[in-house]
Amino acid sequence: MKIQQNISLKEYNTFGIAANAKRFISVSSVYELQQLLKTEKEVFLLSGGSNMLLTKDIDMLVVHLNITGVSIDTEDDKHVYLTVNAGEDWHEFVLWCIANDYGGIENLSLIPGNVGTCPIQNIGAYGVEVKDTITKVEGLEVATGKLVSFSNEDCKFGYRNSIFKNTHKGKIVLTSVGFKLTKKDHQLNTSYGAIETELASRKVIKPTLKNISDAVISIRKSKLPDPKEIGNSGSFFKNPVISKKQFLEIQKIHANMPNYVVSENEIKIPAGWLVEQSGFKGKRFGDAGVHEKQALVLINFGNASGQDILELAKKIQTTVFSKFQISLEIEVNIV
Repeated sequence: MKIQQNISLKEYNTFGIAANAKRFISVSSVYELQQLLKTEKEVFLLSGGSNMLLTKDIDMLVVHLNITGVSIDTEDDKHVYLTVNAGEDWHEFVLWCIANDYGGIENLSLIPGNVGTCPIQNIGAYGVEVKDTITKVEGLEVATGKLVSFSNEDCKFGYRNSIFKNTHKGKIVLTSVGFKLTKKDHQLNTSYGAIETELASRKVIKPTLKNISDAVISIRKSKLPDPKEIGNSGSFFKNPVISKKQFLEIQKIHANMPNYVVSENEIKIPAGWLVEQSGFKGKRFGDAGVHEKQALVLINFGNASGQDILELAKKIQTTVFSKFQISLEIEVNIV
């Protein structure tokens, strides 16, 4: 292991922000990480760089987690139990599961980032959340270097949320995630979004895991920009959940507002619709902008700073609140 000086992080974050790390190191094993934490207590953890917006250079040691590997812990006729190291690319892991006919995460295809970041914000898409397949999360305590393990219940998963985003933020380095996936009798989820329409267009009557994954990939590619081509972090805002009372009041003015029932008294509103109705879809402000096909995605056209993106996000929040009295919460981590 060698600590490098003044390293650009542009290639390490999907927004393509040109921030620098004063000190930088890449670790490829839990042992290396433990040895490092014996001497370094103030560290900035970097995995796939897909869920963050860098607004400044990083003065503390940036630790790039490059711990890879997938292992089968145990299996029976119906299920397989896996341990997947944090540095594995999430989408590549999903494709590996599909190739092995392991079901449960096919709807989460093409989500950017690494496996180690998936529990932090409980990634979800097309009616599926990763929490429904996670059995455990393992990591190291930054303060002690001690190995710790969390059950699914310990993680306190919520909508785009977990303890790793709140009380344990910066205190635990996630090193691996355990999954329970199906080997047969897969519970396929095709009812959310445009999956059924996409399957029908492909003349798929009895979909397989791969059929659903292919459909999701096609839908996402049609709506979302590839971070390798244009800087972005996927969905920038959370879909707000409001009270039924507030929803009914807003609906009097905006009768066509799309909505999803969360519970008897809670309604989810698509954040992308709110941003689009506020006039930001496809708009560009210097090198910061809003994607022309999906208003939930903020993009870097090339030379935007993190501060440029953040200022645009705040402008969107203010406008949406003024128009709808709904607060938009930023989903990505602001650094």
